[in-house]
Amino acid sequence: MSSSLRFQMVGDAFKKQAIAVAAPAAATSDYYGKYVFDRKQMSKYLSKETMKALLKVIDQGEKLDRAIANEVAAGMKAWAMEMGVTHYTHWFQPLTDGTAEKHDSFIEYAGAPGSGIIEEFSGKLLAQQEPDASSFPSGGIRSTFEARGYSAWDPSSPAFIVDDTLCIPTVFISYTGEALDYKTPLLKALNAVDEAATAVCHYFDPSVKKVYSYLGWEQEYFLVDDGLYAARPDLLSTGRTLLGHASAKNQQLEDHYFGAIPARVQSFMKEVEYEGYKYGIPLKTRHNEVAPNQFELAPIFGETNLANDHNLLIMSIMQRVARKHGFRVLLHEKPFAGINGSGKHNNWSLGTDTGVGLLTPGKNPQENLQFVTFLVNILMAVYKYSPLLKASIMSAGNAHRLGANEAPPAIISAFLGSQISNVLDKLENATAEEAIVMEDKKRMTLGVAKIPEVLLDNTDRNRTSPFAFTGNRFEFRAVGSSANCAAAMIALNSAVAAQLKEFKATVDAKIQAGASTQTAIFEVIKQYIKESKPIRFDGNGYSDEWKTEAAARGLDCETSVPLIYDAYTKPEIVKMFESVGVLSERELHARNEVKWEIYTKKLQIEARVLGDLALNHIIPVATRYQSMLLDNVCKMQTAFGKEKAAELTVTDRTIIEELSMHISVIKTKVEEMVAARKVANKIESEREKAIAYHDTVIPFFDVIRYHADKLELLVDDSMWDMPKYRELLFIR
Repeated sequence: MSSSLRFQMVGDAFKKQAIAVAAPAAATSDYYGKYVFDRKQMSKYLSKETMKALLKVIDQGEKLDRAIANEVAAGMKAWAMEMGVTHYTHWFQPLTDGTAEKHDSFIEYAGAPGSGIIEEFSGKLLAQQEPDASSFPSGGIRSTFEARGYSAWDPSSPAFIVDDTLCIPTVFISYTGEALDYKTPLLKALNAVDEAATAVCHYFDPSVKKVYSYLGWEQEYFLVDDGLYAARPDLLSTGRTLLGHASAKNQQLEDHYFGAIPARVQSFMKEVEYEGYKYGIPLKTRHNEVAPNQFELAPIFGETNLANDHNLLIMSIMQRVARKHGFRVLLHEKPFAGINGSGKHNNWSLGTDTGVGLLTPGKNPQENLQFVTFLVNILMAVYKYSPLLKASIMSAGNAHRLGANEAPPAIISAFLGSQISNVLDKLENATAEEAIVMEDKKRMTLGVAKIPEVLLDNTDRNRTSPFAFTGNRFEFRAVGSSANCAAAMIALNSAVAAQLKEFKATVDAKIQAGASTQTAIFEVIKQYIKESKPIRFDGNGYSDEWKTEAAARGLDCETSVPLIYDAYTKPEIVKMFESVGVLSERELHARNEVKWEIYTKKLQIEARVLGDLALNHIIPVATRYQSMLLDNVCKMQTAFGKEKAAELTVTDRTIIEELSMHISVIKTKVEEMVAARKVANKIESEREKAIAYHDTVIPFFDVIRYHADKLELLVDDSMWDMPKYRELLFIR
């Protein structure tokens, strides 16, 4: 790399124009879901009997009959081949935050080998495949020589087509049955919260048959010109800038937020939306985010499992479309120091098959009691399992983002807003007689703090809260941009399911002891309001005062990523997951092994890249510039003599000394960092190795960066070979 290459890339980036993108059809509805084997396509390619049976599997969770699978496979193949498809794959979600796929063609021998081929796709191939389980993270569940694993069809998420391949969403499990993916425990968690919430709903409406978990994600991301991206080895290898001094202008004017979308970006966004619509992804919102070259897209809410699949698919679509428009998408949580990072806010709610939102204040007293019941139980779940919720969103990347530049802090708290907080405070201090007034034999009201209909959207938005109530849902803001939403959704839905089960058991016990249903519910809710009060915080989560107060309240304030992961294997959390049938103790321990290993490997890569940049890019450039200054000093001495030259070159000599100091510190700290890595690498325990990297390797990153960034300010701009922040962030 050379500085001339940097300027060439900058020049090329300035010349790029927006690519014209034509809409696929006059109306979005004309091509929406074009590449999805959805209900519309099912009705064309499946018999009425087969479709009816399949919808029972999808909507009611009935077991799939293999004969039905054969008929579905035949219809799916016919549709796919008409779309030009030649291959199929089981599309699954290993423990890597990405997706995986192995493509097989439809072809089989028509008879004996060499007798010609035909296209076949059976129910067996649809329902199950056998990818190599040993090559994916398993946390010790599968050894290298134990390769067998299975992927199994998830009928609740429709198959779709990418290029020439039919993609079938699946779970991924080991030969011995343990989950090796995110989808398997997510489906179990959704089933658990459905059963637990439905049982509680029967206190208020016995006709409820099912409760759905809903997810609406907001995907933040950065766009960087692909030429500038290629000239940054750190972006190429780690997804973030390990070095780079802040530009004079970054986001301080906040003029980028909701501003006019740059033309090239607008074209990119259009094509992403068009492609998303073809896959049935209901993208609704697009806009500039706060940081320069940061943007956001978001869909309409959907059922959690399908919404999660949509998010993983849209991230892939974004990467693919960006290349066509001369961009690279950065999904790292903190690609640039000193400005906003990127999150993936998970807006979460529960709703019944009767159309009632369980987190929506009702239009009558009975519905409002139901609303308060679910709200308070969710607060209890967040309070009891806050270390788990934090562990579910924590990663090496998200650790840089949390608590900085508008991201929520690494302390889980819940924001309710003043009106709901006042309602709960009044209920907490009321007696059952004051709170419950019977209107007739079927209905009741809350005698204190009646919740008005206008409560919807009558709360402020608190950007510093990791878990904020926003009118009819909770916004889990702490989820990272690159993460699989399933990790957070598994933890949250499982915790809420366990809490609702405990609530119902407690209420039923009181009823059996002679209390009325309403009185029993109120007494338990009142107890929960008091118990969960430490998790409620409506103030500034960025303040140092909150950190002190949170610790005093007994909240989890741990900031070390490897130690945060310990939450998954705490006895009470293992018991919770097992009680709702989502993850076993063995699976939880295995997943932590994977988390520690991935954390360590990401830091290993970053440390190696940082060392390479420091020794092979930064120091050589600084030394070359230093030599130029020394040469100038020598020439001035020859021309004017030492005494006069000393006066004339005082600035050069000061810079030379500064350069020497920074170069010396960088060399020393890189050597010490390498030594710390070698010591850490000898540790066999994945947990202890991750802790060692956190405690003994990471501290060198900021020191090395500080001195390298000082060199960036000192060295002649024409000699600096890596694109600077002002170029990465403001060339669009």
